[in-house]
Amino acid sequence: MQAFTIHDGLVVPLDRANVDTDAIIPKQYLKSVRRTGFGPHLFDDWRYLDAGGLDIDVADRRENPEFILNREPFRDASILLARENFGCGSSREHAVWALDDFGIRGVIAPSFADIFYNNCFKNGVLPIALPESSIDELFAASAAADGLQARVDLFEQRVSLADGRSFQFEVESYRRRNLLEGLDDIALTLQHADQIKQFEARRAQDKPWLFRDL
Repeated sequence: MQAFTIHDGLVVPLDRANVDTDAIIPKQYLKSVRRTGFGPHLFDDWRYLDAGGLDIDVADRRENPEFILNREPFRDASILLARENFGCGSSREHAVWALDDFGIRGVIAPSFADIFYNNCFKNGVLPIALPESSIDELFAASAAADGLQARVDLFEQRVSLADGRSFQFEVESYRRRNLLEGLDDIALTLQHADQIKQFEARRAQDKPWLFRDL
């Protein structure tokens, strides 16, 4: 998993509340479990004017010119700004995979659905919860700028703008450490690889019948 420390990027304002995981990545893409290749299908139903699927090349589809990710400079955005209850709906981890594959490193919103929030930390995407007043201020700053640049500093737990404004956020210390070090659940387990091997060796001696070939 890619670590998150300090990230400078372009903010894309998605001024919608209750964005559910089916909007983030529609159900027809859940057949694939490769974790990659979902970026072109992020917000698929909003991003394209015709239906898509795993067997349809996005190059053959018509983009919706009104959707913000299809407009410059937001095609290269890496920080998503949204409204409350982002990531609600079904628990599909594919939603975070799609954000990550597109290049979104952080999502800023007033609140997140619990499962989506947890999945972000498992996949190297930082969810940042800020008060609604701060979210309003960021949307206003984005509207006033020709592409709002922001710095997200996980060490300091701060979102900063070029004009000096900054917004403090909180992340649970355990999650913060894992994200700073790029440790997902598998990497955390592998930190104890030697102890696991020793346990299995002792178990093979104590209960050898469990390890016999059938």
